[in-house]
Amino acid sequence: MNRSTETRSKESLPYSGYHQSWTGQGDDELTRVGPNTPCGEYLRRFWHPVAMTSDLGERPKLIRILGEDLVLFRDKGERVGLVHRRCPHRRASLEFGVTEERGIRCCYHGWLFDVDGTTLEAPGQPAQVEKQICENVTLGAYPVKEFKGLIFAYMGPPGLKPVFPVYDTFDLPGQTLVPYTAPFHCNWLQVLDAIVDPIHTAFLHSRISREQFSEGFGEIGKMKFYKRRTTFLGTAARRVGDNVWVRTNELVLPNFTQAGAAFSADGTRQLYYSRTSFVRWVVPIDDEETLCFAWAVFGERADPDEYNTPEGPELIEQGEVFDRSYEEKQRCPADAEATEGMGPITEHNKEHLVASDQGIVMYRRRLRSLIRDLQDGKEPAHATDDWQDGPIPTFGGDTVVQKPKNGGDDAVTLRNIGRAVMEVQFEAEGLPETDRVAKVVACLKQIETDEMLYGETTRSD
Repeated sequence: MNRSTETRSKESLPYSGYHQSWTGQGDDELTRVGPNTPCGEYLRRFWHPVAMTSDLGERPKLIRILGEDLVLFRDKGERVGLVHRRCPHRRASLEFGVTEERGIRCCYHGWLFDVDGTTLEAPGQPAQVEKQICENVTLGAYPVKEFKGLIFAYMGPPGLKPVFPVYDTFDLPGQTLVPYTAPFHCNWLQVLDAIVDPIHTAFLHSRISREQFSEGFGEIGKMKFYKRRTTFLGTAARRVGDNVWVRTNELVLPNFTQAGAAFSADGTRQLYYSRTSFVRWVVPIDDEETLCFAWAVFGERADPDEYNTPEGPELIEQGEVFDRSYEEKQRCPADAEATEGMGPITEHNKEHLVASDQGIVMYRRRLRSLIRDLQDGKEPAHATDDWQDGPIPTFGGDTVVQKPKNGGDDAVTLRNIGRAVMEVQFEAEGLPETDRVAKVVACLKQIETDEMLYGETTRSD
């Protein structure tokens, strides 16, 4: 045994299974989402999608969000309610309730509740007793908002309800939003991690099994991460022939994510300031189940209309359809297999985070800080704090500029161009959409002719 081997721990030696611990531990502070947990309290300060409009029919729907069993319903007055599952009288489940012109009636003893939880009727009681019940007994309920085929809820303290966030990609000209859901049988954090992990697309979605999107995804490129007040961005600048493809993934805390197109961008043709292919929230069902609610985006600045099919959103989400055999999943794993394979809650203390995980480290650190601030009485910031008079500007998308190699250090060229592409977007973020597009596109065309971006003129990162 040589000297270097002698200094290594038993856990790092070959065939060290015996010496390595069998199990690790999840990061409870970031993964536990139920009522009265630190992360659960933080998440309850935000609006979250909880169902698709198309899933809500004549009968109440039992759902589970943030570890709570709830009942969603639409009364005959076309109002949507989200209430605690158990009736406050004798704890019967309101999933078996009956909707009325105003509210939902319990199947067991006929108590009627409004969408805000107010008791409207308590039949079979003396008039004075019923009056006291209606004044003093309330069914737990949460505010909801129906928007473009998704139903959102706010589950935090009523007096702290934030403004509903409207992002610019909700209503871009010439685009169609198609709602969908994507289930993951694991903790929400390991699903969310992938959005600020640009390197995984080169392997999981290209090199490991097949090209699930395009050949260009297989290029690792040069990555850079950006931290803003509520937003984290991860860019990958890839070389594809004479072009440089800059792809931007985006996370707005706590769980709003966007990324570039799945099929309209492959790096082979110039593309100036294309936008996201999905507008997506990673919503914890409980500690070990997650459901992504999203809109797949189709149009000239997103993915092609030909993918607006029943299976199209699934392919955009992870490169494969969801319902596949185990053998197919082994042959061509996608995001669900990668994240669920970590276990219901990954063992965070056994991870070995490296340089390419910088985005994950940055956002987890910020998330932890915000959770602890809330425990100390400081309410979290919202994206709407800085953008109250218009849609919130976002950055997920693709740009492909023509920039042939010039014989210099192409790695430096990629880093310089990736940085320049993001800088022009930051400079234009406060402009109206039409002006923003015009400014960004003009600057991107200048990047194509700027000789200072080549490798000979290295600038510090």
